[in-house]
Amino acid sequence: MWDKIQETVNYIKNKTNFTPEYGVILGSGLGSFTDDISIEFTLPYTEIPNFPVSTVEGHQGALVFGKIGTKNVVAMQGRFHFYEGYDMKEVTFPVRVMKYLGVEKLIVSNASGGVNPNYKVGSIVILKDQINMMPEHPLRGKNDERLGPRFVNMSEPFSRKMIHKAKGIAEKSGIEVHDGIYLGLQGPTFETLAEYGMVKKLGADCVGMSTVPEVIVARHMDLETFGVSVITDMGDEHSIESISHAEVLEAAKAAEPHVRDLIRELILQY
Repeated sequence: MWDKIQETVNYIKNKTNFTPEYGVILGSGLGSFTDDISIEFTLPYTEIPNFPVSTVEGHQGALVFGKIGTKNVVAMQGRFHFYEGYDMKEVTFPVRVMKYLGVEKLIVSNASGGVNPNYKVGSIVILKDQINMMPEHPLRGKNDERLGPRFVNMSEPFSRKMIHKAKGIAEKSGIEVHDGIYLGLQGPTFETLAEYGMVKKLGADCVGMSTVPEVIVARHMDLETFGVSVITDMGDEHSIESISHAEVLEAAKAAEPHVRDLIRELILQY
């Protein structure tokens, strides 16, 4: 993997001559955050050596480089998922690349199903912890010490300092936010009512099909990480029948302006 990372990083550096401080992974329906970036370079995934290609509607498939204020940012328009057929090392490969491009802080966003009764469709959840229930682990296999330690301390998957700062920004901006625990399942099926019940009993507040492996790899490489989720459906008997991917995108799009404001201000102020 080290050789592939080096090849990809060298290609991107030669193309862009750009050193980002922040990396942002944009989830379903949140791709227009790039409108907030003063874009300097855009690289389609199809042109980047060793990069997978996103196959999911709502994930456009490009690395976008530019500035938010004075901060250098690289944003992933579209992420990769285990359910698409990629293995976990492929899913998390872009996080490795971002680290070696210069990224020190990672922001991950996603759309998820809510099981916390205090949530509703469109709620914005700042992630405070996560539960890994995916059938593969991105760190399985021989560990490369150049990337990170064999055993990773996951006591703080999401930066408490970034969470505190984001909550302060939300309060000042009048953006209603919740906090919660995210549970990652394989997908691609939406959860059954019984599975939503399981998620709740396991102590999570929301559930989705991404983010968890990315955060594990980010922490493996000591990237300070912040996560935010948009609740796009509620896992209860009243709403479970109607959910479709189109509705997920629609719900994410409705919440997107507030999420964009939150992420932009966090980058500017932290």
